[in-house]
Amino acid sequence: MSEDEARVSTRKRVTVPKTYKLYVGGSFARSESGRVVAVADADGTFRANAAKASRKDLRDAVAAARKAFGGWSGASAHNRGQVLFRVAEMLEGTRDRFTSEVAATEGLSATEAERAVDTAVDRMFWYAGWTDKLGVLRGGVGQVSGPYTVHSTPEPVGVVGVVAPRRSSLLGLVSVLAPVLAAGNSAVVLVDTELAVPAVSMCEAMATSDVPGGVVNVLTGDPAELISRLASHSDVDALDPGGADESLRGELEETAAGSVKRVLDAPLVEPDWSTAPGTGRLRAFTELKTVWHPLGE
Repeated sequence: MSEDEARVSTRKRVTVPKTYKLYVGGSFARSESGRVVAVADADGTFRANAAKASRKDLRDAVAAARKAFGGWSGASAHNRGQVLFRVAEMLEGTRDRFTSEVAATEGLSATEAERAVDTAVDRMFWYAGWTDKLGVLRGGVGQVSGPYTVHSTPEPVGVVGVVAPRRSSLLGLVSVLAPVLAAGNSAVVLVDTELAVPAVSMCEAMATSDVPGGVVNVLTGDPAELISRLASHSDVDALDPGGADESLRGELEETAAGSVKRVLDAPLVEPDWSTAPGTGRLRAFTELKTVWHPLGE
């Protein structure tokens, strides 16, 4: 072996760190600002880079969500359920990858991370099964004092802004996003950079799961920088501020009232996402359309 060959064989390889991009309109792109933030594991080890979203990125995400809302809400409930089932299948198929990412991001043991990922997959399946049952849950026919019947059917609210949980990178994210989608809404999600890796990996699964572009839009960065803009945006119909700092809740509710947004009454303390979810979030992001029908003689 020559001296040059020996030098090459002993040279330490320099790894190429991945840059996790924003997911807007069905495409992965860097922030228009060009800002990138280093992402570290729970133990402080550098893991990757992640795009830091700007206000312009937020406006683009809301526009994409609004554009996609008509097609997603207009699809049959069965079709939406099948798409969400496919997302769950993709999460299950990449279970080992998500387990590794969740363990590193949250500082969990392998067993704890596996449990969190399995619960996240199960939760996506669970909400997928509710898509064609919402009519039974919230709708129905009511009798009134007169020659009429009242027919009520649930409809999605529209574009929902979501502040992702601060401690649960995958299970918490699925727990707040899946009910929004199952009800027929589109979503703009703000995710803290520290939790960007599992969140963007979930977007990669969605991108190959027949989820129409724009139905889910995920912006990584500093939620505190963008959340007030999300709350004040006139084309956002509802807000889930669950991942926002407690000190901002009152201000966000006041800001959202300016455009008559529906604001989820999320708990101030982040819940245990491993517990059974219930149907509260499905109800929160639907509204009832009521038709009065006259009775014949």
